[in-house]
Formats: sequence, C-alpha cells, structure tokens
Amino acid sequence: MLLRMELRQLRYFCAVAAEENLTRAAESLGIRATSLSQQIIALERELGTVLFRRTPAGMVPTAAGRALVPHARRTLEEAEQAVQAVRAAPGHGVLRLGVTPGAPPDAVPALLNALRQADLRDLPVVQQLKLVRAGGLDAGLIVLPADATGLRLSVISDVPLGALLAARHRLAARARLTWADLAGQDLLWFQRDLAPGYHDMVLETVRAAGWTPRRLRTGAPRRSLFVNELLYGGDVVALRPQWESAEGLVWRPLDGAPRLRHALVWDRSHQDAQRLSRLAAHLAGEAAP
Repeated sequence: MLLRMELRQLRYFCAVAAEENLTRAAESLGIRATSLSQQIIALERELGTVLFRRTPAGMVPTAAGRALVPHARRTLEEAEQAVQAVRAAPGHGVLRLGVTPGAPPDAVPALLNALRQADLRDLPVVQQLKLVRAGGLDAGLIVLPADATGLRLSVISDVPLGALLAARHRLAARARLTWADLAGQDLLWFQRDLAPGYHDMVLETVRAAGWTPRRLRTGAPRRSLFVNELLYGGDVVALRPQWESAEGLVWRPLDGAPRLRHALVWDRSHQDAQRLSRLAAHLAGEAAP
C-alpha cells in the first residue's frame, strides 16, 4: 500500500512526541494547536493506527508512535540533507522564481528553506510562462491547467476545492454541500488574465455540474478585501482550497468539486535543470494537503 505521509506531518509528529503536549508542540512549531491536532489525526488515519494516547496531562506516544519516532527523525534528516544538496548544487546562486497568487501556503517558506538565495516574484501564470521561455525566470510556480508546452512540469500540490463562505451564511450549518445547495448564490471569482486555464476549467466544471451562479463577482486582489466580500457580501460563496479559511469564514466540502493543482515549471535545457527537479521534489514533500 502506497502511503502519502508528508514531511510536514512527520515534523509535527516528532514535535508532539518530544513535548508530549499538544500546546507546547504547537508553540514550538509556530502554528495553532487545532491545526496541529488535525495533522496528527490525518497521519494516524493514513497509517491506520493511533500514535498517541490522549490524557489530561498531554499526549503519550503509543507503541506504534514510539516505533515511528526513529524512522520519522531519519526521514527528516535525509530531507534536510536533500535541501543542502540543492543549495550546494552547481549554479547555487540566486534563482529567479515566479510565484502565482494563491500558491500553497507552505510553498514560499519551503522555497526559502531550500534555497540559499532566491529572487521571488509575485506574477500571474501567463507572465511567468513567457518569462521562463524567454530566460527571464529560472522557474515558475503556476496553477494548472496552463499551456506549458516545451517546458518541464512537476506537480507539487493537488487538493480539492470546496465552498468558502461566511460563518453566518445560511449554508454554513451544513457539513458538506452539493451544487444544488448553491442555487441563488453569487460566485466570488478572479480576473481571467491571472490564470486563464484554471479560470476556465473551474467555470466549465461548475456549468457541467448544473450550477449557474446568480452572477460572477470579481474579487479584489488584496486578501483582506476578498475576505470582506465574503463576510459582508450576502449570498456569495467562493470556490477555494481549505487553506483559504480565515476568521469568520468556514470551508465546506463540495460534492464533485474540481481540484486545485500547482506545479513548478522550467526550461528543459536550463543549466540547473537537475537542481530545479530536486527543488520540485522538495516542494511536493512540503505541500499542504
């Protein structure tokens, strides 16, 4: 059976095993205790066993948890060695990398961790592809689908979209939603020129599923304005990955929802092609589920 454990989950697991306390482990990692708990539960489900015994005093590793500790630590050590190999590879100077708006939240920290120096530029997909082909960028982190003809492409993240809506929205009480539930709702979307392939794919999926949004609202590029549109915009939802949740918003699974896929792309003849390939593998290991 092929498991999909992630480096991030193993890092979280080791922190909890070391602290034997969820709150202290979360503080050491710089994340919320609820997020850490969700990741531990996801890892336990993936492995099909309980890794910690929950007690009033904290989190005590089970026999299975104790057995995983040395393997998890060794895997993290090997991942760190891989990062050092990327940094030490030929042409280890500054890499010029494009990053699409809405990239996975772990992508930029993972890039900065893997590279000694990087020139990160916030650019839409079409512009990234032009610059990669012209040599103006070494690689681009884009959302799929996109016309990457002639370029090397490596998927680093693949997650389902769901319905993002205000916590006080009338649909927020439901555990999951169907397309029929969204009848009469506006769809908060984005300008097509930012990522035309992804823009069209999602709207085609929406139409094929039988949902016709009452109207399309073009969301503001600034995240704070986008959130406010959902909070105070009335009958409006957005189709977003779960990581877009924010205070006052809830994310609900949506039956038959399309998936959001990000990929690193670069020119096949790039002098640092092997380094970029290793970088893509590192990003995939760090990607949020």
